[in-house]
Amino acid sequence: MESFIIKTPKGNRKIGPGEPCFIIAEMSGNHNHSYEKALKIIDAAVEAGVDAIKIQTYTADTLTIDCDKEYFQVKVNDAWAGNTLYKLYEMAYTPWDWQPKLKKYAEEKGVLLFSTPFDNTAVDFLEDMDISLYKVASFETGDLELLQKIGSTKKPVIMSRGMTGLEELELAIKTLKDAGAPQVAVLHCVSSYPATPEQMNLSIIPDIAKRFEIISGLSDHSMDSLGGVVVPLISVALGASIIEKHFTLDRSEGGPDAAFSLEPKEMKQLVKAVRDAEAAIGRPNYEIGKKESENKVFRRSIFVIKDIKAGEELTRENIRVIRPGYGLEPKELPEVLGKKAKQNIERGTPLSWDLIEN
Repeated sequence: MESFIIKTPKGNRKIGPGEPCFIIAEMSGNHNHSYEKALKIIDAAVEAGVDAIKIQTYTADTLTIDCDKEYFQVKVNDAWAGNTLYKLYEMAYTPWDWQPKLKKYAEEKGVLLFSTPFDNTAVDFLEDMDISLYKVASFETGDLELLQKIGSTKKPVIMSRGMTGLEELELAIKTLKDAGAPQVAVLHCVSSYPATPEQMNLSIIPDIAKRFEIISGLSDHSMDSLGGVVVPLISVALGASIIEKHFTLDRSEGGPDAAFSLEPKEMKQLVKAVRDAEAAIGRPNYEIGKKESENKVFRRSIFVIKDIKAGEELTRENIRVIRPGYGLEPKELPEVLGKKAKQNIERGTPLSWDLIEN
């Protein structure tokens, strides 16, 4: 499996096994239509240590029609219920005239900003912005025309699977690659807002990587008793190379995605926890680490427990395997027993070969 390579303000960034997890803060509509707040969200995300900030490129008219028939009424997900689709998207969209300015601002801060397009006009708009990475939302994985358009940009793509079944996911990946996408990563995602830990089924993450031989990760809408950290950490342990999490300045200010978004302190905690988890996972290595070796003295070794005279035989009565670890290793005991001391040896002396006759 090849590393996923993207262009960032700090140079090319590798994503994949053995590389630091790529952590994305999803702004979505949490700016509540305040440009100044959007800038503050970017500032807070940079301060938290994320690798990228994601926005969404659509309008209510590119996604649906203004209609209040029952079909267009939102009746599921507590965060959105009670709206029509049109009203929900009017409330949640990010004005397009902001987006080039937000990208420039983020890049000046040294962090990548990219987007999820929801129709072909959005792809054209983002191409004019010269973004280096695309995201496919889980609800759009079946829109093959959109996938072809995104793939034709020949930019790397991250796709959330959400409610996408196995055959549909396979077709979506193939469509993107056949259209020209050089790399496709797939994020496991539970399309419930917010999602509960028991819904997550994180074992899918390594299965995606193995089944499709691609980079896998997690787009997480869950909240938990530890501030939304548990599920991402388990995902990293299972091999997730990308973590995406919704981000807001203050959940109490409301917004379409606020209920399942992290606040700045929580995002900072998440980034730190993921980095600690990566350091703890490390790589297979059976050598004793530097810090570990400092405690090697507390292992057992062979010591003289009674005074021994030169020429006296070494027996179980005058030598013994005890702590600390300054003498010969315990495995040498059978070889040492029966040999003779080369010189007088005081009780409490660690036994070494230079004290023993050949």
